[in-house]
Amino acid sequence: MEDKVMLAKINRTYPGFMDEFFGRDSYPVHYQRNGFKSLPAVNITESDNGFTIEVAAPGLNKKDFKIDLDKNQLTISSVSENKQEESDERYTRREFRYTNFSRSFTLPETVDSEQISASHKDGILFVSIPKMEEAKEKPARQIAIK
Repeated sequence: MEDKVMLAKINRTYPGFMDEFFGRDSYPVHYQRNGFKSLPAVNITESDNGFTIEVAAPGLNKKDFKIDLDKNQLTISSVSENKQEESDERYTRREFRYTNFSRSFTLPETVDSEQISASHKDGILFVSIPKMEEAKEKPARQIAIK
């Protein structure tokens, strides 16, 4: 779906209608042109049993993430700080680097929000969102006539 959003957009400097509709953060292409990427890549897959959100954020640990659920709005965010200091007799050099992002997803009413879980492995955050039993697709069957 990401490809369709980018194809539908002609002027890439300002956020367009498609960006607003699909919930992208403001001006992400501007930051990418300047070498700063504020949004990690996100994959969303659906299976018969639920949804999986994968957030690719190399360099971040599980303690760097925060996942909030408010009604049917799931928000994944991160704020990390990297400080470097170098001292010599004549000078002290300090560099600070802050990285943050926030992505929100509107969950369908068919999910079991009490069973949402998350894990982190090799720079990827996995969020598992199971469907309610009533929403799972039932196998085809034949109905007997009485």
